[in-house]
Amino acid sequence: MATLTYRTAGESHGTALVSLIEGLPAGLTLDMQLINGELRRRQGGYGRGGRQKLETDTATFLTGVRRGQTIGSPLVVEVVNKDSRLDDTPALLKPRPGHADLAGATKWLLTDARTTLERASARETANRVAVGAIAKCLLKEFGIEVVGFVVSIGKVRAEIPGTLAPADLVARRDASDVYCPDAPASAAMIELIKQFKIEGDTVGGIVETRVFGCPIGLGSCVHWDWKLDARLAAEVMGIQAIKGVEIGLGFASAQIPGSELHDAILFDPAQRHTANLGFVRSSNNAGGLEGGMTNGQPIVVRAAMKPIATLLKKAMPTVNLDTKAADKADYERSDVCAVSAAGVVVENVIAFEIARSMVEKFGGDSLTEMRTNYENYLAAARKLGTTTGEC
Repeated sequence: MATLTYRTAGESHGTALVSLIEGLPAGLTLDMQLINGELRRRQGGYGRGGRQKLETDTATFLTGVRRGQTIGSPLVVEVVNKDSRLDDTPALLKPRPGHADLAGATKWLLTDARTTLERASARETANRVAVGAIAKCLLKEFGIEVVGFVVSIGKVRAEIPGTLAPADLVARRDASDVYCPDAPASAAMIELIKQFKIEGDTVGGIVETRVFGCPIGLGSCVHWDWKLDARLAAEVMGIQAIKGVEIGLGFASAQIPGSELHDAILFDPAQRHTANLGFVRSSNNAGGLEGGMTNGQPIVVRAAMKPIATLLKKAMPTVNLDTKAADKADYERSDVCAVSAAGVVVENVIAFEIARSMVEKFGGDSLTEMRTNYENYLAAARKLGTTTGEC
């Protein structure tokens, strides 16, 4: 089975963030405008802190690319840190509740949590956005679109129709300073963030990603760790500050009778030549996934981000790791609200996982081979149940 993998390296204040990607087919054109655009979006969103004014994230390819195209060998992408001062950063002896400080310092038998902070920092998500944006270049070749946005910040929740087309979602999201497609809710979210900033506190929220154009059958029901919903949940839960993930209606599914919950299957001959093969649904409560596999409907994933653990005016009680005396948590330069940025990260890790499932099902050494495999699969699927041989 062909596979697509990545690993990241780098510290928050180190020289650079570096990612190694293996399994991309040769001949894929890498859209630098798309990749750097995603990196810029990660740095944006109302409520971000001072670090974003210091960095200007752009991707540089160190290996695996020739004349703007992948060549089939491992690809290394670098994002340089302008605020590079790892050796000069002060010790962190007063761990912040809600962060990795205490657990990490204890794990590595230290009283200085600085080394844990440097790797656990959300700065690392620039790696995963770069990797996900590269994956989007592959998905574009198959007409698959991935769109992420903010659903709520604090108690302010948006109303975003499930019927919106990808272009409409993107246009409405990009018109908002908090990346929310609902304009009135977006304005209320900004006012809420302003209030939290005045109070020296932080606020979290919920983000959503929708994936359009996936063929039926990505993922598998054969093994638990091949199920696409399980893999998507793991990718999203691996993002800093994410505390919950749901697919489709998620937890609300437990409150609805099966006769009302499950999405009735219909057939529309006019859509037979699309990726859904003509199979449509009266609803999409399953969020595009059944039995660990795509069912041809848009994939819908939501993630809950907790408030950031570093507080400016309301420092939490903690213990000095050297003296064990009661103290107040250390302060690190931080954001009031990074929900908008989290939405970009969630969107891109989902893009990578969808690309990985595409490579597993249709993979070949080159993009040409992969596209041929994809088209042959759809042609064979369209013949099922017919006697006419039409494809």
